[in-house]
Amino acid sequence: MLVLDENANLVPPVDLQGKFRPELKELGGKFVKNEYYEDGQAPERSVDVEIAIKLKEENKAFKVEKYVHSYPNCWRTDKPILYYPLDSWFIKVTDIKDRMFELNQSINWKPKATGEGRFGNWLANANDWNLSRSRYWGIPLPIWRTTDGKEEMIIGSVAELKMEMQKALEAGVLDKDIFKDFVVGDMSEDNYEKIDLHKNIVDQITLVSHSGKPMKRESDLIDVWFDSGSMPYAQWHYPFENKNLIDEGKTFPADFIAEGVDQTRGWFYTLHAIATMVFDSVAYKNVVSNGLVLDKEGKKMSKRLGNAVDPFETMKEHGADATRWYMISNANPWDNLKFDPEGIVEVKRKFFGTLYNTYSFFALYANIDEFSYAEENIPVGERPEIDRWILSELNSLVAFVDEAYADYEPTKATRAISDFVQENLSNWYVRLCRRRFGKVNTKKTRLLHIKPYTPAW
Repeated sequence: MLVLDENANLVPPVDLQGKFRPELKELGGKFVKNEYYEDGQAPERSVDVEIAIKLKEENKAFKVEKYVHSYPNCWRTDKPILYYPLDSWFIKVTDIKDRMFELNQSINWKPKATGEGRFGNWLANANDWNLSRSRYWGIPLPIWRTTDGKEEMIIGSVAELKMEMQKALEAGVLDKDIFKDFVVGDMSEDNYEKIDLHKNIVDQITLVSHSGKPMKRESDLIDVWFDSGSMPYAQWHYPFENKNLIDEGKTFPADFIAEGVDQTRGWFYTLHAIATMVFDSVAYKNVVSNGLVLDKEGKKMSKRLGNAVDPFETMKEHGADATRWYMISNANPWDNLKFDPEGIVEVKRKFFGTLYNTYSFFALYANIDEFSYAEENIPVGERPEIDRWILSELNSLVAFVDEAYADYEPTKATRAISDFVQENLSNWYVRLCRRRFGKVNTKKTRLLHIKPYTPAW
């Protein structure tokens, strides 16, 4: 239910102090809960009792009775909580949601199902963005309004704010310019240290409307997700500095971002929404929606359950390379990973151990012949068939890995490299060539065997 206030605005019948508004006549000015009165000031009858008696006296109540039920109380004051409808500022996302959906089709999502399904469905059904928040710390809404709400002004920069403050000074609605030491156009950190744009400071500023009425800032702050979505531009102080980085596409859109799948309604969304509204562009070209790292049984890690793994202790014991290789090769980044330290041990033995032993085999004979890679290159056509085969496999691997990385498929790349090292290089090439190395007795013949390990294309 809403009532009309003195300015003909629709407002709730209860004000922000928890009192009925004066428009409700005999109920006006009374707290809706006796607990809100100061000690000793609460009336004998609470307002709900008054309402019940009035309805009975007017024969408008079928039945009145008391019953016990749960009710939320403030954890600090232990007083009853009121659920209150608040005025909010919205961004009209519904006007551009079709364009947001269209631009999303050009983004390379990993996995694709998240972009087309979860995120795509969210865009297709997007509602207007509730921008304002009733908080204390954050970015204040840069909107000043008259008390009757009929005139308003949106401020877009400190320079514009100082200009409007000067008008307010001249009109007599502002006592002083609290940012008088700030120099417009000076982008140095020292200059910006002279001002504070937090709520407790800017709320001291009264501006003047076009008709000469004083204007106060809207009390709410901006949703923090708007901050996050503005990151590509805010990091460069755009548009006041570094305009070329954004306008010429040098740092925008981003080539790649990554976050958890829950960010389809958070960071992924706000980045995309702001970029679409302001630049008619995507904010990122490629995005990886990270999965979770679970314990080896597939359960979420928790200190309480005792199944959490300390990443620093893991890397201290096994090394960062082996840990990274295990995680990337074991599961796609967007899939949940069942983390088992024994898997790292296996990676160290099968992949890194094989790679190390293969290099040791090469180094043994390279050192015997004092190989320095300064020797004359032996044409590939003159090398044995098995040498040409391993080089062909290596070239195919390079092409495959390049393609996989370009498509943000690191798991495919690491598995292909691992398979090449363990199967083609170790199990086939080194095993079949071991006897050849033992029988040769000329340096050129040995070079035929050493060259595949250090190919020059």
